[in-house]
Amino acid sequence: MLGQCNWPDLDGQVITLLVPLGSVEQHGPHLPLDTDTRIAAAIADRVCGRSDAPGLLRAPDLNYGASGEHEGFAGTISIGHEALRGLLVEYGRSACRWAARVVFVNGHGGNTRTLIEAVTRLRYEGRDVAWFPCAFDGADAHAGFTETSVLLHVSPSVVDRSRAVAGNREPVGALLGAMRSGGVAAVSPNGVLGDPEGANPDDGAGLVGDVTDRLCTALELWQVDDLGRLG
Repeated sequence: MLGQCNWPDLDGQVITLLVPLGSVEQHGPHLPLDTDTRIAAAIADRVCGRSDAPGLLRAPDLNYGASGEHEGFAGTISIGHEALRGLLVEYGRSACRWAARVVFVNGHGGNTRTLIEAVTRLRYEGRDVAWFPCAFDGADAHAGFTETSVLLHVSPSVVDRSRAVAGNREPVGALLGAMRSGGVAAVSPNGVLGDPEGANPDDGAGLVGDVTDRLCTALELWQVDDLGRLG
C-alpha cells in the first residue's frame, strides 16, 4: 500500500500504481454509499496479491466521483465531471514523476466519460497512464443482483438483506430520457435499477474473479486503446 511506504523504498523502482476510483452515492436501501469504491478496492487488492506483473503498488482509494444522477437521494456526494477531470489529471501528472505507469481502476460507470478525457490528456502529455473498468459480464444496472452479490463476497457485513428489494427492472436504455432530466430518482424511488433477489456470495466471488483475471492479463500485456482504456 502506497500510504504505508517510505520514499526511499520507492526511489528508483519501476512501479505500476493501481488507483481505485469509486464514488459516494446511493445504492438502494440495502447497500452502502461507498459500494463502487469497495468494488474497485477489492479488485486492486486481489490483483496486487495475484498478478505476475512486477512492481505493482496499490494507492489509497479515490472515494469521490461524478454521481450527479444520484443526487436525488440523501448521502450522495458528487464532485462533478470538471472537478474529477482536474483531480485525475493532476494526480497522474504528480504520480508519474516517480511511477512508471498509473492505472485508475474504476468502480463507477458515471466516471467513464471523465476518465477518457483525463487519461487522453495525460497520454498526450507523454505519461503512461490508463484506466480499467470493473465491468461485470451480464450485470444489471445498479444495486441489483450483480452489485449485491459482489458486496456479499467482498464486504458481507455491510449488506442489509432485510432491505433488499427490487427497483425498476426496465432496460436502462428505455430509462435514459427520464434519467437525463430527473436522475435515477425519476425512474426508481428506492434507487435500485434491477433486482437483488437471489444475490449470493458465490456468484459474487465468480464475478470478482473474472474481473481480477482480466486486469491481471491486461497489466501483463499493457495494450491501451484510443480511449486510454487498458484491455
